[in-house]
Amino acid sequence: MRRNPFDDIEEMLDRLSRQVEEGMTSGGLQVPGSVPVDVVDTGEEYLVTADLPGYETDDIDLTLSEGTLRLEASREDETEYAEGRYLRRERTRTSANRRIRLPEPVDEAEVAAGYEDGVLTVRLPKVAGADESKQIDIE
Repeated sequence: MRRNPFDDIEEMLDRLSRQVEEGMTSGGLQVPGSVPVDVVDTGEEYLVTADLPGYETDDIDLTLSEGTLRLEASREDETEYAEGRYLRRERTRTSANRRIRLPEPVDEAEVAAGYEDGVLTVRLPKVAGADESKQIDIE
């Protein structure tokens, strides 16, 4: 009996789907040049934590516009060694960025950020009363 070629394609798609799903549940798929982040909804605020090892606070640009938190970090490439040669050089990335769309409005005046030991923490308090629903009259 001859094997159906579409079975191979379907099996490959199922395998790919499982790999993507596993990547999403184990912390997400890392996109090159992006910053790994955690976003937590505490009920009263969003807490964004981002890993940015090796950067100084002056290297990091953080903005909030139209419900999107934009994080960009860049640093100068490390100086070449005067003596010797690299046997391996993996730490050459000098910039990283990430955009995070927030699901609800935040109080922009109360946003606060801190940076310690290579970890950026941003607190974004939700707008008071955002959870309240409003009755809409139909005319």
